[in-house]
Amino acid sequence: MPPVQNAAKRKLAEGKLVLGFLVHHLRTVAVPLLAAASDHDFLFIDTEHGAFSVQEATQLCLAALPTGITPLVRVCAGALDEATRLLDNGALGIVVPHVDTAKQARHIAEAFHYPPAGTRSWGGPPPAYLYQPPADVAEAQAAVNAEVLTVVMIETAEAVANAADIAAVPGIDVLLIGSFDLTTDLGIPGRMGDPKLVAAYQAVANACRKHGKVLGMGGINGQEDSARYIGMGARFVTNASDHAYLLEGARARTGFLRGLTVGELAEAGKKPPKAKGKRDKTEA
Repeated sequence: MPPVQNAAKRKLAEGKLVLGFLVHHLRTVAVPLLAAASDHDFLFIDTEHGAFSVQEATQLCLAALPTGITPLVRVCAGALDEATRLLDNGALGIVVPHVDTAKQARHIAEAFHYPPAGTRSWGGPPPAYLYQPPADVAEAQAAVNAEVLTVVMIETAEAVANAADIAAVPGIDVLLIGSFDLTTDLGIPGRMGDPKLVAAYQAVANACRKHGKVLGMGGINGQEDSARYIGMGARFVTNASDHAYLLEGARARTGFLRGLTVGELAEAGKKPPKAKGKRDKTEA
């Protein structure tokens, strides 16, 4: 067993819910600490839609390893060579978008696992072993294979139809539904409670249960929709992104403060609220 382990994968194996902190804009090594402080389980570093270099993504991955936050990277579709470089440099899992067939899923699983499970090349002692040469390379390769979390995204009607075949592929751990792209493909863009999307989630959930894989939920923000799909079995959940968290917190705070402006309070014939723990001088 390597010194660095995939805590999110272990929680999934126990049937627990894992939550991801989506990273689009932040580059500081404090990101995994922020994710841990806000009760997340993994970083979802997005190189498909974010403007990350491989160097920036790997620095976030390496910073995450000592924190217990699992670093995952979403690569662009087909960028498997980039994905293996990320795995060699700190990532504990890869998310591949737009996977429509079992053939694609097999190619992905093979690329991310060392022989005999796959075709991944040994690049020397990996970060999971703290760059120390393992006593037995074959044993280390098997151990690292067990730590890698391989996530494929279901984003089209074709992928939903092939979900059972995709879930049957050894080495695939999570079938993550990309809800926005899937609703667009289904002709119901952004309608997260539409019966077509509900039926798609059910079909993928059934496939996951049949083959012992994890259902993932992505792009669902409403409370009612989130409760519905988690109730259907989703355990790998991408939560909000860094900019969404920033805007939500900033809007809540500015909205509160603007509601306390002196002018508005004066018009209402009110005094500004007193700070907690302090008394007016007239009360002393």
